[in-house]
Amino acid sequence: MISTEENNLLTQIGPETPCGGLLRRYWQPVALTEELPEGGAPVKVKILSEELVLFRDDQKRPGLLGLHCSHRGTDLSYGRVEDGGLRCLYHGWLYNVEGRCLEQPGEPGGGEHRDAIRHRAYPCKEAGGVIFTYLGPGDPPLLPNYEFLTVPAEYRTVVKLYESCNYLQGNEGNIDPVHLSFLHQCLNEAQVAYRRTVPGSDATDNRLLGEDIAPTIDVEITDYGLRIYTLRDAGRDKRYLRVTNFVMPNLSVFGGSSVGYGYSIHWHVPIDDTSHWKYIFAFSREKPLDDFMRTRSRVELTADYRLTRNGSNRYQQDRDSMKTQTFTGMGLNFQAHDAFATESQGPVQDRTAEHLVTSDKAIVAARKLLLNAMKDAKDGRDPQHVIRDPKSNQLLHLQALSEVVPTSVDFKQHVRERIAEVQRTYGK
Repeated sequence: MISTEENNLLTQIGPETPCGGLLRRYWQPVALTEELPEGGAPVKVKILSEELVLFRDDQKRPGLLGLHCSHRGTDLSYGRVEDGGLRCLYHGWLYNVEGRCLEQPGEPGGGEHRDAIRHRAYPCKEAGGVIFTYLGPGDPPLLPNYEFLTVPAEYRTVVKLYESCNYLQGNEGNIDPVHLSFLHQCLNEAQVAYRRTVPGSDATDNRLLGEDIAPTIDVEITDYGLRIYTLRDAGRDKRYLRVTNFVMPNLSVFGGSSVGYGYSIHWHVPIDDTSHWKYIFAFSREKPLDDFMRTRSRVELTADYRLTRNGSNRYQQDRDSMKTQTFTGMGLNFQAHDAFATESQGPVQDRTAEHLVTSDKAIVAARKLLLNAMKDAKDGRDPQHVIRDPKSNQLLHLQALSEVVPTSVDFKQHVRERIAEVQRTYGK
């Protein structure tokens, strides 16, 4: 367990908090590109406890401004997108994407002192079907050159979903290898539409995860966060090797149905202390994604990115199906399983009451990295994985692996060789 003070440090994300200050030093997703089409209406957003308005100007540039007009506080999300910016409906003040007041039409000469107005504004970038923003101090760092942001559109997919809990418990679920043997277990594989055997075996990951429920786990610190090794018995002289990753400060990389030629990503972006958006990416570096991969994370989602299975309907749990279909009785959608597990911990998990065990070593290590990074930020240093040198913005060593290997193999050396192969093949 950790202290109340440490739990607050890790979970409180307002502008004046240590964790909020840390998260603001990284580019964060603020919306899907599909939410802000050309000619579309401005979008009211809340990120890291700040209420903002996102719009696309007549040059197609995304802009992110403080929600309330600098004149008398009217909501700018109702505004008119015209004349190079966003115009308030109350008195016609016009702001560009940099927060400059271009016009005060009700004032003589269009506003003698309009240039003195600096409305709150944050820089934006678009990549991989997502609009990112930097909310921190000083010059923004480089947007990390993640593969899932740079491959062609047909090779990737992204969606988001709302979770009514703190961002940290959402992300910690991704770096907990043991839960895969329980929470997501399918008891009848015949009902699974997409079944893929793990390289090096004739078994599915569902079967291998279910046959060894007490894996060996190892972690190592990397420049981006943590690399997590999980080893399960896979029969005579064989082990099931999975490599997943905690990426500073609030995302995780792991193997999905694209393992072998890509990976999946969960990026947990706080709305406030008790809710967050979970951005779900998947990509292939070798071929376009099929319809299954493009739609799998949109199953059971409403038009406003909420799960139809949720706490209000007890995640539509069917206890009869727990006997023969799934471990949870909550269908086959992993996103609903994750939401149940993390939301049911409460809006902010009370970590002073938890009892961590040896299999939680990745969670313990990730918390230490976050606390150390908060200290770095407080002391004026760039925290871990803030990238400013273009030469360092090569991230092909960030990989997720899933395969069965002989027990005689040095698994860490095997992973290094797999990563080197990707770097040789796809490095520029």
